[in-house]
Amino acid sequence: MKKALLLHSSREGQTVKILRSIESELAGNYECELVDLHDMPEVNWAEYDKVLIGASIRYGHLNKKLYRFIENNLSALNEKKAAFFCVNLTARKPGKDTPEGSVYMKKFRKLSPWQPELQDVFAGALYYPRYKLFDRVMIQFIMKMTGGETDPAKEVEYTNWDRVKDFSERFRSL
Repeated sequence: MKKALLLHSSREGQTVKILRSIESELAGNYECELVDLHDMPEVNWAEYDKVLIGASIRYGHLNKKLYRFIENNLSALNEKKAAFFCVNLTARKPGKDTPEGSVYMKKFRKLSPWQPELQDVFAGALYYPRYKLFDRVMIQFIMKMTGGETDPAKEVEYTNWDRVKDFSERFRSL
């Protein structure tokens, strides 16, 4: 059976949840291995037919470890059938949920030497009750500025699972 490496740079777990959904969609065609990119794994690239990296935005930035991983593995990533998606709360708004409309994807394309042929953007989730005080207050402030949910008792999932399923199909066909 073919094998896919699913790497994640996740903070609150929504990126992992999205990757698990993609893994489910790939079942029967690919054996998937889910790995935390923050652990800076040594990858035996010959084991994998495809690679997918999912990364979340926190306070306007992708994790620096993502860029370090890309730099350390650039030639292998360029040789593989590979894809990338980022997860952020801005993508809850129409027009900001595409690679062309997402300021974060534009920034990724500018900063990353790796430019995978398949890219996408998904809206994340708010988990106010799970956040530490500082994070909750900061995220509430950002959400207030952008017209989003600010109730600290709420958990809101903005991810469009139909778009995730469509992306899964495009990744499978890559």
